[in-house]
Amino acid sequence: MADITYDASSRCWILQMEASSYCMQLSEDGTSLKHVYWGPRIDQQTANKMASDRLSRIYPFELESGLAHEEYLPWGGAGFHESNLKVEYADGTRVIEWVLENQGVELSGPGQVLWLTFKDREYALRATLYYRIYDGHDVIERWVRLANTGGNGPVVLEQAFSANWWMPPRESYRLTYLHGRWGAEMQVGEIVPGPGKFVLESRRGTTSHQFNPWIALDPMQEATEEAGDVWSTALAWSGSWKMVIETTPYGFVHCAGGVNDFDFIYRLEEGAHLDLPAFAGLYSKEGFGGVSRRWHAYELEHVLPASRDEVRPVLFNSWEATSFDINEHNQTILAEKAAQLGVEVFVIDDGWFGARNNDRAGLGDWTVNPEKFPNGLNSLIARVNELGMRFGIWVEPEMVNRDSNLYRAHPDWVYHFPRRSRTEFRNQLVLNLARDDVREWMLTTVDRLLSEHNIEFVKWDMNRHFTEPGWPEEVGKNPRRIWIDHVRNLYWILDELRRRHPNVAFESCSGGGGRVDLGILSRVDQVWTSDNTDAFDRLRIQEGFSFAYIPRVMMCWVTDCPNMLTQRTVPLRYRFHSAMAGSLGIGGDLSKWSDEDLAEARDLVKTYKRVRSVIQNGLVYRLQSPRKGSVTATQYVARNHDEVVVLVWGHSQQFGESKVLLRLRGLEEDAQYTDATNGTSYSGAYLVHHGLEVRLMNDFDSRMVHLDRV
Repeated sequence: MADITYDASSRCWILQMEASSYCMQLSEDGTSLKHVYWGPRIDQQTANKMASDRLSRIYPFELESGLAHEEYLPWGGAGFHESNLKVEYADGTRVIEWVLENQGVELSGPGQVLWLTFKDREYALRATLYYRIYDGHDVIERWVRLANTGGNGPVVLEQAFSANWWMPPRESYRLTYLHGRWGAEMQVGEIVPGPGKFVLESRRGTTSHQFNPWIALDPMQEATEEAGDVWSTALAWSGSWKMVIETTPYGFVHCAGGVNDFDFIYRLEEGAHLDLPAFAGLYSKEGFGGVSRRWHAYELEHVLPASRDEVRPVLFNSWEATSFDINEHNQTILAEKAAQLGVEVFVIDDGWFGARNNDRAGLGDWTVNPEKFPNGLNSLIARVNELGMRFGIWVEPEMVNRDSNLYRAHPDWVYHFPRRSRTEFRNQLVLNLARDDVREWMLTTVDRLLSEHNIEFVKWDMNRHFTEPGWPEEVGKNPRRIWIDHVRNLYWILDELRRRHPNVAFESCSGGGGRVDLGILSRVDQVWTSDNTDAFDRLRIQEGFSFAYIPRVMMCWVTDCPNMLTQRTVPLRYRFHSAMAGSLGIGGDLSKWSDEDLAEARDLVKTYKRVRSVIQNGLVYRLQSPRKGSVTATQYVARNHDEVVVLVWGHSQQFGESKVLLRLRGLEEDAQYTDATNGTSYSGAYLVHHGLEVRLMNDFDSRMVHLDRV
């Protein structure tokens, strides 16, 4: 049961979660909030004792106040490590001196929220720190509201992070993080930082392929996949972001993060307030696997917009089959083939609108191309529905081509500087979504599309990052608010579309996995993991994805061979098994598949539907990593523990070694488990301590094992 209590004698708050505690202490004069503890559950007495400890050493050129582990550190005092908040008041003052004004604890659904409001002694700035915890979870959500209550003019924000996370004192920490690039997202990286700062960030206006706003820290590199202390944080923000992992000269480690302060200025007018994005954190004593399962459970119950028991449908997308050469005739043929496989959602991709025959024209003109669809979209939609499938569509509303009616009418709607060239990526420019008129146009345009057609799925894409981030009309006012307001308006549009069209599911895409974070996941049902659909490459991408995000939201396609990117050819079953590790999709040209391939695919889709609730929503155990050895294996356990699914992928056959022995995890040792395919029965103890034997016979061979608890 989540519980937040305050002890007046020690001035300590303690947050009690499922298996962990978090404690902080107010200074005697009420001017600072010191971090005390974060880790396995402790009682109030122990927390009070920790809070009473003081520095035992004297550090020349330092003040004790500057070395304190502040929960939220304003710039300008004696603390010289990474700050969280930097402002300039109207009279030029750049130092904050604040004191606690008020505090309280409120019930918030299945949990509690602690809030503490600090006010500047002389100026009209108030900062409210929020901490939310949930019953049955170890996640803490932290965020800040900054308010200008008026009387001293505007407050200019130069840095506005969401939270600061202090690690317990240890000799060193290993940092695990997710990095990559287009086509190689979510690669697992590790480093042991020395004194100094290790910065992870995006300056691109969106989350990015290059780094994901998630990290994990374990002391002394002692944690394994299933054992050891690990602390992890994740940011709920889909714009430019920053995490600073700092090891101070005295060996203490903390992580400060939030909206990126690069090129950042936000003018807070009198009477205005700004809510900063949530920066969540958790602790687990069950290694990296325990951290992942805790994130997954939290996302399932408190982040994703749909219910925890929902499963994502099997999807077909026509992009790799027809590219821009899309029309009612070839889409109907693909739809009929897809329906025979058991597909549940049929999605048409780029090319259905405007003068969109290539990527050089049409973006911004979201009306149906009459040459490709002379009967409009409703004729195709009716046929798709008649075949028993829902209809989905691709859009990229944040972008525009120069060769479009929208750009010709509103060239001022894109980010730009008047005397600088406008850089194009993929022949497109970024619309300034911070503008009210662009926001209203975007909502109206997509709302009309959904209102006029029976569309039940939207793939929302974003295929480039920000350049020339100018807003000439705002010069002298607040032009750099684009870094926040673009994202806030995107969130508002998605929220409003979901309210108006509750039957429509949304997928976030950004040239693959370029916009994946807790912020977008609270508004969409799934994400496009990577444009790289090579079944073997996907094993590493999908492993990294699983460190932070639940498989249900991870869209995985079966596509044609040789693969478009790698030119690799692997068996159809291997491609399906790779794509079954998340939400299954098919993206090949079904009109060219043989009858044998179609029959095999039909059986594999049927198999996936039997186990998808376990894979998408279950407990994930990474048995063998694709980064090590010649076999990858992942186990999924139903949350009621009644079913187990094991997916095994061979890399290459070497020296005739065909047998793989996998020791399963998370099972009840005194229970019996039966193989749903051949009826073989095993005890839980046998599977945990001896292992499940799987034979892989050739290069790129794979197996799926489905066990039922008797």
